[in-house]
Amino acid sequence: MTRPLWIVSGLTSLACGIAGIVLPLVPTTPFVLLAAFCFARSSPRLEAWLLNHRSFGPMIENWRRHGGIDRRAKRIAILMMAAAFALSIAMQFPLWVLALQGAVLVAMGAFILTRPDGPPRAR
Repeated sequence: MTRPLWIVSGLTSLACGIAGIVLPLVPTTPFVLLAAFCFARSSPRLEAWLLNHRSFGPMIENWRRHGGIDRRAKRIAILMMAAAFALSIAMQFPLWVLALQGAVLVAMGAFILTRPDGPPRAR
């Protein structure tokens, strides 16, 4: 009974991650990592497909082996967080919303920046 729930959760997470490729405020990496986690518990075939994907595979492998986030991904994540906060300021959100958003973004940014980069990429 739980296997179908893991598969649905994995597919939903992967869909959100793919949406994050084109939507600037939706993060890709956490959703792809969550999809890999769900597929590892439900579908060896889907997990293998994700691990062998040329874009997602290295990201997942880096996280699983080293707890790392690629330096380029870190830069993009921080830039997107700053852009989201700047947009909130430009849209004149209430001060309490900006304070809450700022606190969450600082915490997320600190987590991202303190993760190791992982091994150097083979060129």
